[in-house]
Formats: sequence, C-alpha cells, structure tokens
Amino acid sequence: MTLTDQSTQVRPGEELDAAVIDPYLKAHIPGLSGSPSISQFPGGASNLTYLVQYPGREFVLRRPPFGHKAKSAHDMGREFRILNQLNSGFPYCPKAYVHCTDEALIGGEFYVMDRVKGIILRSDLPPELGLDAQRTEALCKSFIERMVELHQVDYNACGLGDLGKPEGYVQRQIEGWASRYEKALTADAPRWEKVIAWLREKMPADHPKPAIVHNDYRFDNVILDADNPMRIIGVLDWEMTTLGDPLMDLGNTLAYWIQADDPAPVQLMRRQPSNAPGMLTRQQFVDYYAERAGIKIDNYDFYYTYGLFRLAGIVQQIYYRFFHGQTQDKRFAQFIHMNKLLEHMSLQVIAKSPL
Repeated sequence: MTLTDQSTQVRPGEELDAAVIDPYLKAHIPGLSGSPSISQFPGGASNLTYLVQYPGREFVLRRPPFGHKAKSAHDMGREFRILNQLNSGFPYCPKAYVHCTDEALIGGEFYVMDRVKGIILRSDLPPELGLDAQRTEALCKSFIERMVELHQVDYNACGLGDLGKPEGYVQRQIEGWASRYEKALTADAPRWEKVIAWLREKMPADHPKPAIVHNDYRFDNVILDADNPMRIIGVLDWEMTTLGDPLMDLGNTLAYWIQADDPAPVQLMRRQPSNAPGMLTRQQFVDYYAERAGIKIDNYDFYYTYGLFRLAGIVQQIYYRFFHGQTQDKRFAQFIHMNKLLEHMSLQVIAKSPL
C-alpha cells in the first residue's frame, strides 16, 4: 500500500478533455511528449484538482468549481502569483508553470504546477508510518512551526506587499463573512445571529505586525516527505491567501483542530489526525504558537469563534451550490448538518468565555 496521495477517476460532470489540455500545455511547458492521462484528487471541496501525467512528468491542474461561485474566492491568477513569488521566502510552495485566463478552453480559468509527491494526512495517521506519541507530538510542533515561519515571512521582499490591506483586517473579515453567509443562506440553514453579534462586540484591534495569512492551513494541506514523514516538504491551497492578522489565521486553523476529548458529534467532522496520541490540544497549540512566535495570547476565544463562523460560511457556500443543483457531488448533502454543529460549538465557546 502506498502512502503518497493518490488520484482517482474523475467525478461525473467534472471531466477535462485531454485533447484540449495537451496542445495547450505543450505550447507553454517545454519538453513535454506523449499523451497525458488525467485523473482527479478526491480531497477538497472548493477548487478542483487534477493530476496530469506525461511520460516522466507529473503536473497538478487546478480550476474553480463548476456552477455559481464567488470569483474572488477562486482567483487562479492570484494563487499562481503567490506560488511563484512566495517561494523565495517560504520554500514550501510548488513551482507553478502557466496560468490560463481563456475560460473557453475548459470552461474556467486554471493554472498548472509541479506535483510535489509525498504523504498527505487525512482523518487518521496511517499505522505504516509507525508514529508513536512522542514522534506525533514532534510532527505536530513542526506543523505549527511552519505556520509561524509563514507568518514571519517578509512579504514585501517577496514582492507581495500589495496582496492585501492589513489595516482594518479583523473588522473586514467579520463583516465580510457575515455578508457572504447571508447571501448563501438556504431555508434550512441556521442564521448565526447571536454569534455574529458577539464577534462584532468583542472584536479586538488588528495585530500590530501584519503577516501573510494562508487562510486554510491544516494537515491535509501540507505534504510530508515519503522518505522522512517528520519533514514537511510542501504546503498547498493558497487560493485564499492575503495579508492580515496572523491570529485570525490561527483561529482558522483551530476551527479544524478537533482534539481527542471533543464530543462524538464533533469527531464526525474531523478531517485530520488532530486527535491522535501526542497531538497538542487547542490550548497547547495556541501556547506553542505563541512561544515560537514570541508573542503573548491571553485568550483565543474570539479567534477560535471567528474560525468556526468562517468555516460555517465556507461550508454554507458549498452547500448552497448543492442545494440549488449546481453540483452533483453527494458529499455536500451533509454540509448543512456540519453548519448547524459549528453554530452549536460557537455558542458553547461564547457561553464559557470570560471576554
């Protein structure tokens, strides 16, 4: 059994035409020969990711989802630029080769990058890795250290100083996600009114040192070296990256971080092995992040609650497409239940918070 991330058959309705892709890639990437085979990576619920294989060469092609979409959330050109420019300061970005803006070619913009072949962790740690609690803790800390490293990148030196507007970032995120959530409402969705009111009331000032914010940093977006699984060799999914408050990015990651003692309904939502023996708890995660970043975080309730609400916004936007028949992916039918659970989790944090 291989532990490297595997592609599978392309999902119905999401096919790519190799006869169209092949001449385009050969015109823009030197040295390609033969005919490509195209398969799809099954993970992910936003942008679609395909494996394009030529003899001796492997590429990853990313395009927006089919159906209605917020263009700013699926900006292929932006992600292409980030990969190429950020690599000088954060050497975990795959090399990107070409960005196609002609939507007529495959029905949407796309870009093509190198495939970084390695292990991507999903819900559980593969037993073949043989990670005991001590090594799992070391891997967890390495994961946090890469996040701190990203937040300490000199984005101006990478030519990314215009990537976002750090001033007013916290408020823009709260108001922006409140607006996006309202636009994606379906008749069966919770309204999140109490949580949104609390976030507006407890909103802190922006962090004094802005950073590159990945906005989707979790274990299934990092690649481990197949020969040394303790080493992170790649970070993926830069589609929502911007400049802003690094603690808001921390909150995004905490929203995915389901620990071992979380209740059973929450465990059903887990997509990474954050509950494995040796993995840090959310509080330990925050403490280690603060230690490595050289800052003090007295209370992370606001950032965690924001992360839960933002995740619900993403989930609801995807469910909206399913609800209205814009995607046939049956995985998304359950997203309404995830949304309701996220609201319940947020209300529990608020009820216990000293803020």
